[in-house]
Amino acid sequence: MHGAEPVECWDGKIYCNETDSAITFRANETHGYMAAYTFTLVLEGSLHIDYNGQELALMPDDIYMYSPGMPVTILSATDDYHAICLLVDEHVTIESPTVHDLVHIAYAPIVQLHEPKVTLPHDAALLIAGKMLEIKDYLHSDHIYKTEILRMLYAVFLLDLQNAQDKALVRRNVPQRVEEIFIGFIRLLPLHFAEHHDIGFYASSLHISTVYLSRVIRQVAGRTVVDYINEFLMMEASFLLRTSQLSIAQIADRLHFADSASFSKFFSRLKGMTPKAYREG
Repeated sequence: MHGAEPVECWDGKIYCNETDSAITFRANETHGYMAAYTFTLVLEGSLHIDYNGQELALMPDDIYMYSPGMPVTILSATDDYHAICLLVDEHVTIESPTVHDLVHIAYAPIVQLHEPKVTLPHDAALLIAGKMLEIKDYLHSDHIYKTEILRMLYAVFLLDLQNAQDKALVRRNVPQRVEEIFIGFIRLLPLHFAEHHDIGFYASSLHISTVYLSRVIRQVAGRTVVDYINEFLMMEASFLLRTSQLSIAQIADRLHFADSASFSKFFSRLKGMTPKAYREG
């Protein structure tokens, strides 16, 4: 979250817990401004979600992967729905020395998925569930090296997940240079999206042309640079509207819109309602 959200054993970096049909609907209160990657492995029952305008059905042995800023709504869940959910701060995923070495192995193939779920072989799903529960156990421990162990367990989780994906999917080969550019863009975006809404800044920072950056992002993720920038702006705007006392004009200024009218027009176009209506809803 771009702010405080008190949860037991949540240190702002890694969190893992089991969830059911009642708990999972709380995600509707946070998706859209949650700055964390989440991995949800369904154990029992089923869950239906709207992911960026696409309805997905999640069944046992399905693992669903959420990227920060993506619009998601929980539509329904069966009474027997049971899953494990792992949340990891976006900066931990991108910047951690241990995880960073794995990004080209484990992260890029995840964002290539046009449908952000994979149905795992049952034995692979059991293995992944075991890794997630091990993370959960260490979160509740008093081990003096808990932080370091959690980072290592997350790295192992990513490798095991990639191994399972390779068995479940036909992997698309992406040149290393393309992956490096994509990762560079993802690292820049959380730091600069509020001030820089234009593709030119990111292309210049990566020492490539705007045309090439657009091509890379679409090749790797199937989305546009503008999609990413807009989703981060909406994520921050939604959070500030719901949790701060800042006026709409102040939020517009913080996010570097020309004025409150242009911010309201932008927000209404993407959210389907005015900032004032969203704040009061």
